[in-house]
Amino acid sequence: MFALSRAALVRHAAVEDARADDPVGAAELAEPVRFLPTTPWAFLWHFVRERFMARYACMMLAVVAAQICQTLDPYILKLLINQVIDALRGPAEARVTAPIFGMFALMVALWFADTFLVRVYQLIDIKVGPAMRKRVQTRMFGYLLGHSPRYFQENFAGKLGQKVKEAGRACISIMEMACFDLTKISVMLVVSMVLLIAQDGRLAVLLGAWMVVYLIGSGLLAYRCVGLSKAFSASVSTSSGKLIDAISNADTIRSFARWRHERRFLDDFLEAERRRSVRLRGFLTVIRLFQSVAVLSMIAGLCWVALVDMLDHGGDLGSFTLVFSLSGLIAMNVWNLSNRMLDFFDHMGTLTEAIELVTQDHEITDRPGARPLVVTAGRIDVEHVSFAHPDGMTLFDQLDLHIRAGEKVALVGPSGGGKSTLVRLLRRQFEPHAGRIVIDGQDIAQVTWDSVNAAIAEVSQTPGVFHRPVGDNIQYGRLEAGETELIAAAQRAHSHDFIIRRPTGYGTIVGEQGIKLSGGEKQRIAIARALLKDARILILDEATSSLDSESEHLIQEALWDLMAGRTVIAIAHRLSTITGMDRILYLQAGRIVEQGSHTELVARGGAYSRMWRRQVGGFIGAA
Repeated sequence: MFALSRAALVRHAAVEDARADDPVGAAELAEPVRFLPTTPWAFLWHFVRERFMARYACMMLAVVAAQICQTLDPYILKLLINQVIDALRGPAEARVTAPIFGMFALMVALWFADTFLVRVYQLIDIKVGPAMRKRVQTRMFGYLLGHSPRYFQENFAGKLGQKVKEAGRACISIMEMACFDLTKISVMLVVSMVLLIAQDGRLAVLLGAWMVVYLIGSGLLAYRCVGLSKAFSASVSTSSGKLIDAISNADTIRSFARWRHERRFLDDFLEAERRRSVRLRGFLTVIRLFQSVAVLSMIAGLCWVALVDMLDHGGDLGSFTLVFSLSGLIAMNVWNLSNRMLDFFDHMGTLTEAIELVTQDHEITDRPGARPLVVTAGRIDVEHVSFAHPDGMTLFDQLDLHIRAGEKVALVGPSGGGKSTLVRLLRRQFEPHAGRIVIDGQDIAQVTWDSVNAAIAEVSQTPGVFHRPVGDNIQYGRLEAGETELIAAAQRAHSHDFIIRRPTGYGTIVGEQGIKLSGGEKQRIAIARALLKDARILILDEATSSLDSESEHLIQEALWDLMAGRTVIAIAHRLSTITGMDRILYLQAGRIVEQGSHTELVARGGAYSRMWRRQVGGFIGAA
């Protein structure tokens, strides 16, 4: 009945087979990512050194050998031309000689060697490129998941995902340019310098001087270009984030008939992107103009010196052909490299922005030597906790709260009173500025963050649902759970019936953020997931807010069953859902104004009693 569809089973088996071939990579997936370099070249070197050093070295050796073969071609052509000219000056019967054929055969062999070595480079890259991209994206995603909830509140989810994907692509593109294009041009210039020194020292000096001017000029221009590329990449990310945000809220836009406003709003960001793109492309045109003038000047200078030498000093035609062919070869490769400058700086800007965004320091980290939290009873002690929001507004000041093991506590009060913040402090999603929170005698700041979250099950007002089969969403509570346990949890949460009514049952894909499910169905899926997790501490944040009255009655039965023997903290605005709790805390402005059972608080006639009368008697005249 459950669970994974045939296609999902096949995909899962294929992934497991692939991981079997990469046991080190599979083991790394179980370890948190705590560090990533924060500069592009250090970032690249980090990944190359880890796994790909030998393969990239082989690729570069193939390029070096291929380029030596290509650059020697003009020299072999020089020797061949001079031999042919000498043969033409002699008798006809002596023109076809073994040296000429041998030289021609050597030149053809260099052509084939060059082609073969380039293909060797490409064959190695078939495995290296995708593996490098995967490793970068996997590691960045792992580091990303280590950020605190505050980080994700401040950044677009679409933007973060886009940056992780773009960083992987940028890394392999930059490495390709470094290993192939830059290595190729460097070897060519070195070999060319050697050949020109042997030919005429003046030519070598001229090429050396040109190299110095060209590299200094290109370096200065490139430094400026990196900043422009980074600014352009940032504007692209911003406009993409705004676009994704608008698409995600398409129903809201339609319901308020605000498509004109949204188009104008987005147009401002697209215009900023356009302006920065124009500036970047304009500057690249300047770079290309400089490079074109420099390359043409180099060709003209070398050829002029060689031509004058041939005319004034009786130089041979082969030497002039060597210089002409060599300068043309250098020009062609330098020109090809300059045409890839846009891609290079675009990728550098993209990678730089992605690194700066993703590799920010983790706000919450495990202390050295932190051990897993061991929950046996579920007692919670909040001791002298103080906390202020980033804007400086203090919420809790020396808050004390003690929840017995197995006690069911409800948090009520006006919005902004600190209910959700207290829960987040308990889950260590925020760190208190003073004081501590203790679970079963263990300070949660001294244990691992994962173990804190593993010890707590939560059903929130807006439950997270993955764009995956509904069975996978429930099984997320305990991945090792079997089909029987999963179905039992769904039945207890009263979600089994609506699941099996769908054609694909537990294999039904629920859509992005569970768009194919109603609000009540999503909440029941979340409750089934919490039931399956079976943690000692349970947090209910308006867990029945999206249910109709009949479903709420059924879920309440399941929740009371779930709460048995567990420590429970329930946030509620509908007070009728928490009247049976052991203790109710009324929070206002970060202070516990009053606490007690429902009966005690109603009889006391305080803030809770007034809220109760408003909800029971209606808002009009209830205060």
